[in-house]
Amino acid sequence: MAHPGQVFLVGGPVRDQLLSLKAHDNDWVIVGATPEQMLSAGFTQVGKDFPVFLHPETKEEYALARTERKQGHGYQGFICHTSPDVTLEQDLLRRDFTINAMALSDQGELVDPYGGQQDLENKIFRHVSPAFAEDPLRVLRGARFLARFHHLGFSVAQETLALMTQLAEEGELAHLSAERVWKETERALAEPDAEQYFLLLRKVQALNTWWLELSKSDFELPDHLSSNGASQSECGKQRDGRKECVQEKIDLGEAAQNIALLRWGYLLHDLSAAEIRALCERLRCPKRHLDFALLVQGYFGVLQQPQEAESCLQLLEKSGVLKQGGLFAELLQLLPDSKSDLREWWQQLAEQVSEVKAQDYIEQGFKGPELGKAMKEGRLQKVQQWLIGAGKPEV
Repeated sequence: MAHPGQVFLVGGPVRDQLLSLKAHDNDWVIVGATPEQMLSAGFTQVGKDFPVFLHPETKEEYALARTERKQGHGYQGFICHTSPDVTLEQDLLRRDFTINAMALSDQGELVDPYGGQQDLENKIFRHVSPAFAEDPLRVLRGARFLARFHHLGFSVAQETLALMTQLAEEGELAHLSAERVWKETERALAEPDAEQYFLLLRKVQALNTWWLELSKSDFELPDHLSSNGASQSECGKQRDGRKECVQEKIDLGEAAQNIALLRWGYLLHDLSAAEIRALCERLRCPKRHLDFALLVQGYFGVLQQPQEAESCLQLLEKSGVLKQGGLFAELLQLLPDSKSDLREWWQQLAEQVSEVKAQDYIEQGFKGPELGKAMKEGRLQKVQQWLIGAGKPEV
């Protein structure tokens, strides 16, 4: 169907095409059209702060070209201006990095007013203009992009590092909402080199703003949770034996959420329980992430070297092995494939403990607190018998 104005593919999809990567979403901009023309063409307006329209057939989003002016602090406070007179170059100028400020016409012509293609060839993240400083969330986005593309050789331009550092030192990151900070952090945790997110934030003096408790961390992930572990997330094609994630959606898929959860738990396991609670409360991260981090902090050692029946039972109970939505399966994923025998040992022990049924004790006359106590003793006996019969696993 015909569109009002000129249509351009912009931003990340253009970057990924030039990198021969598969992008999940298209980002369309229309130049020279009015909201009225878009509605007349059958588009549905969905944007509140600026005109964004859904295509009547594909349901993809199309935004009218716009400029932005900052008012206030943080991620909010932008005044958007759109009109048929706003040019594509003006729209691209408001974007974060030069490699994200390119466009493709419907004829396949590359529009690159700010040197994005050259920076892409040089594998450099460079801010488009000083307006980068108007949105401190871009510091986190830059760190997340580095986590995504670091294994391809990308780095951040020195002048961009300086600007990021300036924003951090001036306290601009403190104006961000916890929800936005967590969302960027969770997405970064699902990228191939998640540790690069935190390392860059430390480099630009941004770590203490939101992640104070991690300021002394080395951010080293074990092999099965590092770059190769990203294959569990929503990734693109294989290159050089490694998966490249090109996830652009705000909401991560189930597999990406899983690897993010595992890495979060591992990165926090050397902290104290109080530090984990403080960090998760500040970031307002989901309760599941808090619970998993506390579980790993308390029982990672037991998981790797099960010795005593009491601690083994505590691990099973705390991980919710007998409940729906527990974290036992995720906890076992912290064990590498080289410890598959240990993983199976724990699974078989869990099956033994699950054989202790409340109904059996109720029929014996137990009830109330005595029922809970009897079941706990029964489960403990199962663990003790398992340790004697199956033996402690080799670690």
